[in-house]
Amino acid sequence: MADVKMALDGVKVADFSWFGAGPICGEHLATYGATVVRVESETHVDGLRMVQPFAKEKTGYNVSGYYNNYNAGKLDLTLNLNTEKGRELARRLVAWADVFLTNFTPRVIERWGLTYDKLSAVNPQIIAAYVPMQGYEGPHRDFLGFGAILTPITGYNHLSGFPRRPPIGLGTNYPDYVINPGHTLVAILAALRYRRRTGKGQHIECAQIESSVCPLGTAIFDYTVNGRVQERVGNGLPYAAPHGAFKCKPRSEGSSAPADERWIAIACFTDGEWQTLVEAMGNPDWALDSKFGSPAGRKQHETELEQQIAAWTADKDADDLMEELQRRGVAAGVVQSAREMLADEHLKERGYYVYLDHPEAGRTAYDGPPLKLSKTPGKLRSPAPLLGEHTEYVCKEILGLSDEEVADLMVAGALQ
Repeated sequence: MADVKMALDGVKVADFSWFGAGPICGEHLATYGATVVRVESETHVDGLRMVQPFAKEKTGYNVSGYYNNYNAGKLDLTLNLNTEKGRELARRLVAWADVFLTNFTPRVIERWGLTYDKLSAVNPQIIAAYVPMQGYEGPHRDFLGFGAILTPITGYNHLSGFPRRPPIGLGTNYPDYVINPGHTLVAILAALRYRRRTGKGQHIECAQIESSVCPLGTAIFDYTVNGRVQERVGNGLPYAAPHGAFKCKPRSEGSSAPADERWIAIACFTDGEWQTLVEAMGNPDWALDSKFGSPAGRKQHETELEQQIAAWTADKDADDLMEELQRRGVAAGVVQSAREMLADEHLKERGYYVYLDHPEAGRTAYDGPPLKLSKTPGKLRSPAPLLGEHTEYVCKEILGLSDEEVADLMVAGALQ
């Protein structure tokens, strides 16, 4: 049976990005068929290659689960852009490409000569996507930072945590994983469609600070209309009670290890949902008290409400309780760890996680395609590349260099 055509077959991408936001966008392009050449350097290795978790008892630049999960399906070229010949080779790659992608700071891009005016002179049809942290204009354009910096400066940390306690953030670099690569991907797809209709390339700027701020719309609206600065409310919502996570029976009987803790999230938004939860709890006397009879009353007495629910869930199996509440029509879900996510029967049946054999990290789980297309499905075609794994292939097969030219570039330090 012939391979099914993929949505981005034939699209060529020069991925000059690093860490999270850029490479994750590049991986999505590769997952749906694009040929993506990831450009890296041995003199300034992508820091994500050195971030845990590492494959067990392994060391080096090729065994970071963090890096590998976000770079599947790419070719890898090691290039020294601090040399003139390295920059010349970069321009040859741009001439080959349909899409140029980077999330380096403006200062670095300008030093390497990879600004849009220079790229479009080499390839007038290039779609050049720049994803700087704070944009190419403005007083903070050269500020450094990643997702861990974006979450505080865009307001997420201010809203994350419990009242009268320090902000705790999201526990993950959310803008790097979801918002910024997603917005950049949509912009690239729109530009590809425009080019197909007009034959013209274009310049894309997706400033991460602006891309990350937009999901905070409700907090911004609340201030502009009501003059109210929203504060940290933990797991709560102003229009739902209960709305929190409640401890259940541990995985192993009597265990107090954090890895064995089980929690369930329960949310009631209406009187009907609350009454259904009361019935599931066996109509206890405390739940029939009039002070819990309205949304306002439950919100006013939320601390007592949650203490009572926590006492009820304490000896329950989290999975069984979730199934029972969902069957009754109450929104409930187990708070799952990584171990439980990989074992999740629903995700298993849908085939979400993809296991690939990496030459150094071994057989490991990768996030699968983020969306399913019935006619042109995505696919993880290969594990993340080793540092410089495809340098010779890219130079000879894609850029058409001879053996002698490749050798000369290596001697000159342009290729690494």
